[in-house]
Amino acid sequence: MFDLLMSADMMVADPDGMAELLVSKLGIYGHPRWRQAFEDHPYIAHFLRVHKSLAISPTRVEPQWHLDKPNLGDPMFHDFLDSLMAYQGAHRPMLTHSIVLTLPKPRFSALVDKLMRRKLRFRLAQRTPDMPFDRLWLGVTPEDPHYEPSVDGGLCIEVMCNEPLQLPLETFAIPAPQLPSPEPGQMVRVSARGYLVRDLDETLRKVSANLDWEPGAPVQALEKEGYRKATMKFGLANSATLDVIEATRWDSDAGVYLNSWGPGPYYIRIAVNGLAAKAEDLKARGTRFTWIEESEAVGGKPLIRIDPAELRGQLFEFHEL
Repeated sequence: MFDLLMSADMMVADPDGMAELLVSKLGIYGHPRWRQAFEDHPYIAHFLRVHKSLAISPTRVEPQWHLDKPNLGDPMFHDFLDSLMAYQGAHRPMLTHSIVLTLPKPRFSALVDKLMRRKLRFRLAQRTPDMPFDRLWLGVTPEDPHYEPSVDGGLCIEVMCNEPLQLPLETFAIPAPQLPSPEPGQMVRVSARGYLVRDLDETLRKVSANLDWEPGAPVQALEKEGYRKATMKFGLANSATLDVIEATRWDSDAGVYLNSWGPGPYYIRIAVNGLAAKAEDLKARGTRFTWIEESEAVGGKPLIRIDPAELRGQLFEFHEL
């Protein structure tokens, strides 16, 4: 249905400082050209990369924040964002401004046609000189720009076309491009974004009925992890997946988080070449982490979980490619 999970995002009040923290603590790549800020769209966003090639790793890591200034480009957005934060919980450590999905222009047009035929709630932002392309949010309308989960089951989805991303042609190659000789400990791609929901079956019913979007495989029951997971895949094989998760035990990590902070974004998982070498890199950076010898979440292989206190409450994990 969709080509790409564009970013693993996080709303943080100091996106510039968060970008610097991610670079220093994790070794993620930043660049001044990857910082986005417009006068008529008052926000700051950094589109960081775990690998410099977008063909290898098209899903970016996006710390961002919207400023308390008039939004001339999209005057409804502040109301929408306030409702989105209220829906997720104002004190939740991990907040999303939207789960951004992309697809080509013809399929974007077909999606809008489908939403109109089905009389579902959505809103288009006006095109501006800074953003002369279409952006669509689910669960809101222009006359009522307050998010509710009737369309996407609480996933807070935004949709845009591939074309403004200016992805290199090799991003779309089949088979997907791979690193010929990765170095030990090298990050390769964002592999997954976790997202907690209270009722996985209900969320899947909504995205199936409204968006014709289905999991890429049968729902998994991970007993040791204490959750059920639906893996939503994308047309680009190198895209991160969206892992939609329902906690099945209150005393699992997922269950404790859900019942402490509510549903919403969860982990950002990064695939590396040589997990032990990445652990040594993290030690050299002074970054606290837990080494999990066998994690059911990654097929019984080791997993590194970064202490969220190192990254202002954000949960990052590393696993073997």
